[in-house]
Amino acid sequence: MGNIKTNKDRIFKTAISLFSAKGFRGTSIRDIANAMNISISNIYHHFGNKEGLLVAILEHSSERLVKKLKEVSELDVPPKEKFKKLVETHIRLAGTFTEETKIFFLDEEHLSEEGEKINRNIQRQIYGFYQNVLQELDETGLIRCRSIKVLAFNIFGVINWQLRWYRPEGPLSLDEIIDEMLSFIMNGVFGTTGQNQK
Repeated sequence: MGNIKTNKDRIFKTAISLFSAKGFRGTSIRDIANAMNISISNIYHHFGNKEGLLVAILEHSSERLVKKLKEVSELDVPPKEKFKKLVETHIRLAGTFTEETKIFFLDEEHLSEEGEKINRNIQRQIYGFYQNVLQELDETGLIRCRSIKVLAFNIFGVINWQLRWYRPEGPLSLDEIIDEMLSFIMNGVFGTTGQNQK
């Protein structure tokens, strides 16, 4: 069992690197097999085909993000503190696993109907965490918005856009980028109303 898991993890790591560098369409199962010096049949045995491998990566890589965001959403802390921690955790994990998250958002058109269903379920879970805490903020008067859904999607837009421009070798460290993005989102969500609250 351990060898099977290790082999799958190695395939995931190699495929993620190649999909991120060359794109899903530009990467073949043979490319992945050659990079690992294994047979093509080994990959087909585990995942069925290239799209099956992409879906497996999606499920495997999203587990930690969903788990961490769920943990934050269940913290017994004031809603504003919880929201800040939720956003910070989301940005940090997206920045740490740039290659994986880039595949999800930039290559999702390659998913099958089943893959799309899995992807939508993951995104619904993430939205649910934000919906709950934004609802708390709205009910306590810390924010005022016409649509919590639109507000959440605006936040996702800021977080997900870094997948296109973030480079680890850039002039700012990941912590500095997180601080900049967090400050931008917090100011956008709370504005003057938020500044008047403790």
